[in-house]
Amino acid sequence: MTTEPIMEPVVAQAEPYEVVVTAGRTYWWCSCGLSKKQPFCDGTHKGTGLSPLAWKAEEDGTAWFCGCKKTGGHPMCDGSHNGL
Repeated sequence: MTTEPIMEPVVAQAEPYEVVVTAGRTYWWCSCGLSKKQPFCDGTHKGTGLSPLAWKAEEDGTAWFCGCKKTGGHPMCDGSHNGL
């Protein structure tokens, strides 16, 4: 059995993505930083050893998804981009 090497995530942008979310909907956050549909997965992670993260909105409103991919609170921004 072969395993894919795990690469470090790429910084997609050094600030969060503001997204209007809908209660009950599941969003697939890009964890690799390579997706062209940031902050969401478009399948570009294949071969990186990284996978998207599912996040389900509990209520309608605005969510701030991490753009730098360094957050400790995946998938939401925790301000880690301020240290880049």
